[in-house]
Amino acid sequence: MNINIPISLDWTKDEVIDVVQFFYCIEKAYETGVDRQEVLQSYRRFKEIVPSKSEEKQLFRQFDQESNYSCYQVVKEVTSKDVNGKQTIKLGTK
Repeated sequence: MNINIPISLDWTKDEVIDVVQFFYCIEKAYETGVDRQEVLQSYRRFKEIVPSKSEEKQLFRQFDQESNYSCYQVVKEVTSKDVNGKQTIKLGTK
């Protein structure tokens, strides 16, 4: 699937790579399943690059519209305190 990933021209090359990796984790959570720790690490790095909650919501909204996935649902799932020992996250379609 070709998805236009939202990026900022203000980011460095490494930051763009890290943000793309985060959105790839979101895609994997719906397509094949993804390791919970991989998503957590990727999300923490994403938050270093995008500390603003409003900018995060804007980027999530753009990606969600392109992909028909929900970034929020994946992040909610991996940050939930009640994951019952699950190490792999696999969500259905939005």
